[in-house]
Amino acid sequence: MDRTEDTAALAARKDELAANLARVEERISSACASVGRAREEVTPIVVTKTYPASDVRLLAGLGVRHVAENRDQDAAPKAAASADLPLTWHFVGQLQTNKVRSVVGYADVVQSVDRLKLVGSLSSAAVRAGREVGCLLQVALDAEVGARGERGGVSPDGVEELAAAVAAAPGLRLDGLMTVAPLAGAYAGRQRAAFDRLVEISTRLRTAHPAATMVSAGMSADLDEAVAAGATHVRVGTAVLGARPRLG
Repeated sequence: MDRTEDTAALAARKDELAANLARVEERISSACASVGRAREEVTPIVVTKTYPASDVRLLAGLGVRHVAENRDQDAAPKAAASADLPLTWHFVGQLQTNKVRSVVGYADVVQSVDRLKLVGSLSSAAVRAGREVGCLLQVALDAEVGARGERGGVSPDGVEELAAAVAAAPGLRLDGLMTVAPLAGAYAGRQRAAFDRLVEISTRLRTAHPAATMVSAGMSADLDEAVAAGATHVRVGTAVLGARPRLG
C-alpha cells in the first residue's frame, strides 16, 4: 500500500470510528435520560483488543481518553506505541502474577483484582515502579461463597476482605468494583438484575471506602442496562471498533 492509499485508508477508518462513537454516545445519553442521570456521570472505556495501535491513535484524535486491553502481550506494545497520547489505560482481563510487573508499567487502572495474592504482587510492582495504580475488585456474581467466578472475580462475600487489603497496600488505590454479566447461575441472561446487584455491593463498599466510587459494568451489548442500573464506566469494544477478527 503506497502512502496515498494508506492516508485514504486511515481517513476512512477515522470516519468509521467517529460514526460508531456517535452511536455509542447516543445510547449512553439516552440511557442516562431514561433514569434521570446526568450524561457526565458515565465514562466510556474503549476496549481495543485485537485492533492495532493506529486505531488507538485515531480514537485519541476523536476525543477518547480511556482505553482498555485484556492481554498483556497485546497491551504492552500498544501502550508503548501510544505513550505520547493523553490516555488512561485500563487492564480488564484475568491477570496472572507473572504478568503484573509488565502491566503495572502502563496500566493506570487494573479492573480485575480478585485475590489477595494478586494484591500483594501489584503492590510490590507499583512500589518498585514508583507508581500508584487504581484497582477495581472484579465481582463474580456467579460464584459460590468463597469461590472465584467462571471468568475470574471474587464472590460477593469476599469483597470486604479484598477491599481492605487493597486499601492498605502501598502503591495501590481502591477505586471501586467491576463485573461481567454472568453466563451461568442466578443472574444468567438477567443483565439488569446483575448490574443492580453490583451497585448494591458498591453502595455497601462505600460506607467503609467512600472514595471507591467507580462501578464498571456493561459492554457493547448491554451498556444501556448498566447505565440504567448506575454504572459509572462502560467497557465498549465491538460497538466502536467493529466485529473482532478471529484470533488464531
